[in-house]
Amino acid sequence: MKECPRCFWLTQHKVWKRPSGIFPSLPGGMDKILKEHFDKFMDKGQLPPELCENNHCKNMKLFDDHALIAIWRSNFKGIRYEDKKGNILRGAVDNILMKGKKLIVLDYKTRGYPLKDDTADHYQNQLDIYNFLLRKEGYETEDYAFLLFYIPNKVLGTGEVLFDTELVKMKVDVKNAEKIFKKAIKLLNNECPEKSCEWCDGK
Repeated sequence: MKECPRCFWLTQHKVWKRPSGIFPSLPGGMDKILKEHFDKFMDKGQLPPELCENNHCKNMKLFDDHALIAIWRSNFKGIRYEDKKGNILRGAVDNILMKGKKLIVLDYKTRGYPLKDDTADHYQNQLDIYNFLLRKEGYETEDYAFLLFYIPNKVLGTGEVLFDTELVKMKVDVKNAEKIFKKAIKLLNNECPEKSCEWCDGK
């Protein structure tokens, strides 16, 4: 919707689907092994070293409901909210931390280069939506979330690749997520937008 309202309208109305392009397999592979890595510590009731070393995560633990986190992670199920008119918003999280009874979204990101000043800002809407969905499910969430970046550092003589990690604490705004949802519904309930991009021009 943000990149091209017309592509969004055409896709959601099942008229046409914008080509997704080539998606590198490495981030997907990293995502899988990171979830497995974190789950090993969840089973032990511990935090992994990359979180233990950070003061932001003091007095926190990993969400340990295996069945529920599996649903929330699923791209086919995820965390789902349906309004009174049948409009559905859905998202799939990477992980959840707990501080007391409150939940904290934790999302993994793999980058090839060190973070820029605005890198984390590109994920603001994503974090806002996750928190909006969790609150609609009846859970309390903190007013912040975490982005955990993995950045390649060097290759050892044994062939092992070492990654640096950087944890970024982000303030969340569920009102922003609600505005995005309402804006999407309004767009979809109107006529197809005339503005087009190189992909949907003439569709």
